[in-house]
Amino acid sequence: MSSQVRLRLLPRARCMFDEPVKVKVAGLRARQVVTMRARTTDDKGLVFSSSATYKADGSGEIDLERDPSLSGSYVGVEPMGLLWSMRADTLHKRFIKTNSLNHHVVNFSVHEKEGEGRMLAEETNERLLIGDGVNRLPIKEGNIRGILFTPPGRGPFPALLDLYTFGGGLSEKRASLLANRGFVVLTVALYGHDDMARNIKEVHLDYFEEAIEFLKKQDKVGSKGVGLLSLSKSGDLALSIASYLPGVEATVWINGCCANTLLPLYHKKSQILPALMMDISKMVPTESGAFIGKNVMHNPLAEENKATLVPIEQAKGRFLFVASEDDLNWDSKAYVDQMVERLQRHGKDNFESVSYPAAGHYLEPPYGPYCPSSFHGVVGKPVLWGGEPRSHAAAEVHLWKKIQEFFRTHLSCDFTQTNAKL
Repeated sequence: MSSQVRLRLLPRARCMFDEPVKVKVAGLRARQVVTMRARTTDDKGLVFSSSATYKADGSGEIDLERDPSLSGSYVGVEPMGLLWSMRADTLHKRFIKTNSLNHHVVNFSVHEKEGEGRMLAEETNERLLIGDGVNRLPIKEGNIRGILFTPPGRGPFPALLDLYTFGGGLSEKRASLLANRGFVVLTVALYGHDDMARNIKEVHLDYFEEAIEFLKKQDKVGSKGVGLLSLSKSGDLALSIASYLPGVEATVWINGCCANTLLPLYHKKSQILPALMMDISKMVPTESGAFIGKNVMHNPLAEENKATLVPIEQAKGRFLFVASEDDLNWDSKAYVDQMVERLQRHGKDNFESVSYPAAGHYLEPPYGPYCPSSFHGVVGKPVLWGGEPRSHAAAEVHLWKKIQEFFRTHLSCDFTQTNAKL
């Protein structure tokens, strides 16, 4: 390594997963061209990496907030490009970081452009999923299986139920990061976690009813009702919870469906919604080996499928509908339009919507590696998720702030209620 070349991460090398970091290089020759690299390993041991070519200024400095990448994993001025453009060496792999105790450790390095690409400087960025003072409590109570995250401080805090349920198991990333932002969050598994069944044939709303009641009883919870955060299949679950169960004040629906999909829905041992099914033969193959599944679901508005539509006009709380217009998993934007039309027809104005023209299906907390394609458990094949990487990354930054603002606005906190619990 070159002794005079310095790679700096500002404001510090240790930060939260959802915080940007400034990357600067000093001590290069004037106008020297170098390759910058980033490398990390996910929870499954897969290596993800990116690289970009930069040219130093007349003082031998590079600032990723100012200088464009000339070639590599991305081009142009992208301060966090080295993070979101990281890819696995193998096709169709999604970056898995689901346990909040496993930090996202990224190695940044600067290399000579010529010859062997000798390393000139390196620095490690430790990106935490759980903040200082956030309490992480595994929950195994009654039927509930999940993890409760509680922020530091007395509160009162608004309460969220994170439904990162499909695909099985448990994902802690969104929940732990939102706890760091001042929410009490319970993330629950639906199957394939702890002593739960590996697969399920139906969904029972009673499970979520139990989770909501548990959440509302927590000491630091000050909101009268809870918020729901969903994505994909859990989007229609969130709609049903908000429509059939009391105590839901705010629901964020991200790239889901307007009908109950794939599994019949029960409450108090009675089926309340049949399942909208799909036609796997409509999967479109691509040269990459991944398939496009955007149009495999049957039409929820067709007469024979209308019983699967969630009666969202019954919901008492607010909705935030989020659609990626380049979602290749299903037609999220069309489903939003259908839900807006339905609510307006019933004289409702308890909703807002946002759409992102060039974003793909998996809208997650920002600054993680963008996922173009990965294995889809339901269809049993790799699928394309859609989105243009740069636009998708920008959408994640915008949406992450929007979600927090929406919940803060619509989950009213009551100080007297909290004090009564103490």
